[in-house]
Amino acid sequence: MTADQASGARDTAPRPEHVPVVIVGAGPVGVTAALLLARRGVRTVVLERHHEVYPMPRAVAIDDEVRRILQAAGVQEEFAAIARPARGLRLLDARHRVMAEFSRTAQGAHGFPQTSMFDQPELERLLRDALARTRDCELRGGVEVVGIEQDADGPVDVTYRDDEGEHLLRADAALGCDGAGSLTRDAIGAAWEDLRFEERWTVIDVRTSLPVRCWEGVDQICDPQRPATFMRVSGDRYRWEFRLEDDSALDHERLRELIAPWLDLAHGADFELLRQAPYTFRARIADRWSHGRVFLLGDAAHLTPPFIGQGLCAGLRDAYNLTWKLARVLQQGSDERLLETYESERKPHARHVIRLAVAMGWAMTGGQDGAAALRRGVLSAAVRVPGLSTAAGRDLSPALTVGPLVRGRTRWGGRGLVGTVCPQPWVTADGRRARLDELLGDCFTVLTAVPPSPSLQAVADGLGARTVLVADLGDEGRLAAWLRAGRADTVLLRPDRVVMDIVPAGGRHFTDTAGWSSLLHTTRSTLPSRRNVDKSLLRSRTR
Repeated sequence: MTADQASGARDTAPRPEHVPVVIVGAGPVGVTAALLLARRGVRTVVLERHHEVYPMPRAVAIDDEVRRILQAAGVQEEFAAIARPARGLRLLDARHRVMAEFSRTAQGAHGFPQTSMFDQPELERLLRDALARTRDCELRGGVEVVGIEQDADGPVDVTYRDDEGEHLLRADAALGCDGAGSLTRDAIGAAWEDLRFEERWTVIDVRTSLPVRCWEGVDQICDPQRPATFMRVSGDRYRWEFRLEDDSALDHERLRELIAPWLDLAHGADFELLRQAPYTFRARIADRWSHGRVFLLGDAAHLTPPFIGQGLCAGLRDAYNLTWKLARVLQQGSDERLLETYESERKPHARHVIRLAVAMGWAMTGGQDGAAALRRGVLSAAVRVPGLSTAAGRDLSPALTVGPLVRGRTRWGGRGLVGTVCPQPWVTADGRRARLDELLGDCFTVLTAVPPSPSLQAVADGLGARTVLVADLGDEGRLAAWLRAGRADTVLLRPDRVVMDIVPAGGRHFTDTAGWSSLLHTTRSTLPSRRNVDKSLLRSRTR
């Protein structure tokens, strides 16, 4: 290449636009990540292939812990308007007799119904509306991302095309929220680990005013010849999922036969088929979730069969786990090793949830041999043990594994509360009722049943943590009881509400300050959060 040719190539190359964070994919995970980062003052550009919400069959349920993440993203009130509580999950045999029932309550430990049903396109629209209202977020739709590169420890270059040509974004970090066919996953050299579940199902979404035989929860039909799932999504919208040998379009008679256990469908009745689509349920997890400052989230990192309703939940947990860490590194200069805890914490958790979903799938579809019949028989008997169904329902989200930000065993006994998510009761402060997170804001929190010692308060001050005495909260003693049950006087909550460390009952110090302090040390002052928190509720205590 001559000097003139090289100069011409430089002139035609896109000029880089500098952006703190680029997010590839504007599904619920990507947009929620953008909103969470914006509330910490981090600007994002979200790149999405589609101009409008893509109307394909997607998630229809989240749990109360994940609904708390939507609260943190600032869209709880809007979500409440489109969601409804579900009674739980039933396992039915081939004759639709109840084998097991896993009940869910209208008020879970995190301040919301344990299971909320919704229509994902409606969720995506309200998230995009919130994105449009947020100063530090920009959505660029109708674009194709064609390249993601990072040299050594330098910035991340994200190249995309639109109708005007090719553009280059130069970012401090990139989040790949671009689904199962992720370009970002390919860019970091990650590969799928197959967790040995793959089935082809047909998903049917309908709208009808006809009387549907429905118990207001989710039915899983454990019939190896024709496994199925049924639920009312919201209002007059319903979903059926069937594993069929032929996934071609269903005619009226075939559809009428399939849904007959729930609905008597006559010709000309008020029944609108909104969509019918084949869908492959897979269980996979990426062998690596990051490279440098490029990260995978949601379906780009893991695929979960839908049988326990945790696919979208896992992706939103990814966003909540990563965003506070990324903001702390970008805004306050925390150690880069803090970002390594994203994969080490989330990957084992996601693997556990995928295995639960696969186990449920095999209970439904695990063949017709003697062993399968025995498994179903054991399941039917086991779930009749008092309290077992309730306990199984609570274990969908296990504690995080031990790591730099999740301290392990102590000489006082087991891990107890460490690695779990703090509950969120309603509290009263200055005569007003609010959920706990509205009081705590986005920062670290020292939640204590006893006045903190000077050394403990110094640790809190060093983290910029708020110190809150549970006796002042007016929560009918729920947090005090939680601390007692966990044999702790004090807990240190991370911004994602995970218990990072404790002061054991009768102790005076956190169990392992040295283990996490170096990762959280900052070189720049804390920036004010963009989150709107009622100042009258902020009653930090320093004693």
